Amino acid sequence: MGNVLASGAVRKMKTTLNETVSYSLPVGDSDIAMNGFIGKQLRIEYQGSINCIHCARKTNKSFSQGYCYPCFKRLAQCDTCIVSPEKCHYDAGSCREPEWGEQNCMIDHFVYLANTSGLKVGITRGTQVPTRWMDQGATQARPVFRVATRLDSGLVETVFKNHIADKTNWRTMLKGAADPVDLEKARQALMVDCADDINTLISERGVDAVTELPDEPETLIQYPVIEYPVKVSSFNLDKTPVAEGTLMGIKGQYLIFDAGVINMRKYAGYHITLVHAG
Repeated sequence: MGNVLASGAVRKMKTTLNETVSYSLPVGDSDIAMNGFIGKQLRIEYQGSINCIHCARKTNKSFSQGYCYPCFKRLAQCDTCIVSPEKCHYDAGSCREPEWGEQNCMIDHFVYLANTSGLKVGITRGTQVPTRWMDQGATQARPVFRVATRLDSGLVETVFKNHIADKTNWRTMLKGAADPVDLEKARQALMVDCADDINTLISERGVDAVTELPDEPETLIQYPVIEYPVKVSSFNLDKTPVAEGTLMGIKGQYLIFDAGVINMRKYAGYHITLVHAG
């Protein structure tokens, strides 16, 4: 049987940037400190029910990592412009929730370089640094631009992703730490390659909309992993309601077991029981 640690609806793991990232897993009313269970047997038992992480409505299927279908269709945070911020339509007056947009999109964002499964460009709200980097499994990261809105961040990212990746290969990320990258050298090269497009963007959006950050420090991130998998296979709670094994480490939003990996963010809203199996 084992020792039940917590039971209830799960949320994405919380992170704290220390010498090694500290993780806690919210389950029901509990926050379980996960680092101490690395090297030990754990079991996740899906109880067969899901509640929307926004409205708490019971749903048979999770949309966009935790929402019921009505919320998925109604909420601004589930709109396509969240994934593709260059498609922001706030100025067109068609934002699903203008007040939410003002609080979350019409605020400072950062365009950054990170090393996850390799060099990539990304964007995040200022309030999500360095959480966003830890959630992605980045081992290095640094801001390159501060911009005035989410739309501006998407426009700058679009310029950059013509030259470098904007996605993380999650399987590669989970196989080990990426080879170190000289982020400053990469930043300088991108600034040369993208100079004309960035200058055009600044002339269109305004000098205050896009600010270069040439002196920002680099953040180095280490994860609590004792052994990475040679071959990455993932648990699917919808098909098999139990994920278990020896917890070998945690990286990004993934628990790495000796028998497979599981993306806890994917299962936000799922009712689980977390068991220390021995």
